[in-house]
Amino acid sequence: MNIFVTGTAGFIGFHLARRLLADGHSVTGYDGMTPFYDDGLKAGRMALLSNQAGFHGVRGMLEDAAGLTEALRASQAEIVVHLAAQAGVRYSIEAPETYISSNLVGTANLLEAVRAHRPRHLVFASTSSVYGGNLKMPFAETDHSNNPVSLYAATKKGGEAMVHAYAHLWGIPATSMRFFTVYGPWGRPDMAALKFVRAIEAGEAIEVYGEGRMRRDFTYVDDLVEAIARIIDRPPVAGEALEGDTLSPVAPSRIVNLGGGQPRELMDFIAAIEAALGKKARLDFLPMQQGDVVETYSDVSLLRQLIGAVPQTSIEEGAARLVEWYRQFYR
Repeated sequence: MNIFVTGTAGFIGFHLARRLLADGHSVTGYDGMTPFYDDGLKAGRMALLSNQAGFHGVRGMLEDAAGLTEALRASQAEIVVHLAAQAGVRYSIEAPETYISSNLVGTANLLEAVRAHRPRHLVFASTSSVYGGNLKMPFAETDHSNNPVSLYAATKKGGEAMVHAYAHLWGIPATSMRFFTVYGPWGRPDMAALKFVRAIEAGEAIEVYGEGRMRRDFTYVDDLVEAIARIIDRPPVAGEALEGDTLSPVAPSRIVNLGGGQPRELMDFIAAIEAALGKKARLDFLPMQQGDVVETYSDVSLLRQLIGAVPQTSIEEGAARLVEWYRQFYR
């Protein structure tokens, strides 16, 4: 198949594109290469993708509606996977305008391009952050998500709503995926996992927010990509709801959690990184940060119905792979 993926210079987009190419698909990658973090990391990802048969990279911003529409038209894509976004809960407090521009305006531009092109399936990356102040555990897709505690979460919730509207108006099958704490090789340097590895390796103290009492549904990137690759082949069909489904009554649109369904203590994750590095961490315990939540925990019963067994890499194995990549890449 021809597949159009936004954000292929990014962490998850890179891994997904590489997987799709390995499966024999043709991938058009669309990315603006924004300077949010280390350009070398993005360039390294794109260099690997560009050397693979079947990949065509297009450099462009989501805010460029005409360029985005033309890139999608030229790709002749049957599937569109929209991963590109301004990421990060904490940065949304510092630079809110970039989230409005990329995550709302950019997603609206992508949806207009999709309306003109009409792919078989639109797959949109959302986040577990949309559950916000929800105290019920585990988070189920049918739970309310009207209490976001960060602008990042609010923009992703807005993206889900826009995707549903276009699915209803134009009959475009669409799946919104809520990601849970994804980590692994080639990860963003602003994310906790890579920050922990870098600091512990360098003998520096790591900042542990929430006094170390936070729990996260850590999801190894290969597991996430496996789930996305299977979801691509399961476009929603109006009237064919599964048990506990989020399938809309008025559109071929659903929302699904992509996580491991096994939350772990943050200190367990740090211990796994220590073991992989063979070094003990110096810990600087701090209060919760603005926009953060104490726990994330995904209900993956709908995901199981859609794709079968949910891939699950332990944090011990995932941390070991992350450390191995880190030492190779940065040395």
